[in-house]
Amino acid sequence: DKNHNTTEVWKITVIEGRDVTLPCSISEDITAERFDWRADGQKEVYVYEGGLSSSKDLSGQHEQFKGRVSHFPGGLKDGNASIKISNTKVSDSGKYSCEFRRTNQKQHVKLLVGAALRPFIRTLGESQDGVQLQCEVLGASPKPEVQWKDREGNILPAEEPKISERGGSYDITLQIKVTKTGYYRCVSTQETVRHQTEAETYVPVFLGLGSGW
Repeated sequence: DKNHNTTEVWKITVIEGRDVTLPCSISEDITAERFDWRADGQKEVYVYEGGLSSSKDLSGQHEQFKGRVSHFPGGLKDGNASIKISNTKVSDSGKYSCEFRRTNQKQHVKLLVGAALRPFIRTLGESQDGVQLQCEVLGASPKPEVQWKDREGNILPAEEPKISERGGSYDITLQIKVTKTGYYRCVSTQETVRHQTEAETYVPVFLGLGSGW
């Protein structure tokens, strides 16, 4: 029954910069009602009250969300109190609550915003036994798994990754030595936000250079 308090928590993931809808609804017309959205128990995200809203009429909205949150006016008569957060930021990650003031009903959403930049590939050097490639993934959140693959998608054995972390963002560097001419891909996978990004490079390999041939 949608009219009772629910302990069910919606879990939603999105990549930074995209828009996301946080769901909340009850089975009655809420056009004349009030509902409050809060983040982590205290930050005021959005308030709607009988036609007025944080979008233009009501003060108190936390600075973090100014100008980025809206509701769905056409859905109010059907009990839709969902909100849309535009241009999401990693700092928007957290626990959100939607509360209907008159009936004291509360619903919960857990939002995870991930950051994912494309990997950057560079050639570090050539030697008689191959070409050293480096893949960098910078500022990724949550922590990605980084792998080298060939064009067929086979995972290639690489060196141990170098990982550094700052405030929940990860920089990962992964090197590999290749001994055959071909296309090589560096793939960054973030399972928790169901996101994958990659870069590809073509490497000509001439083994035995400088060996007198």
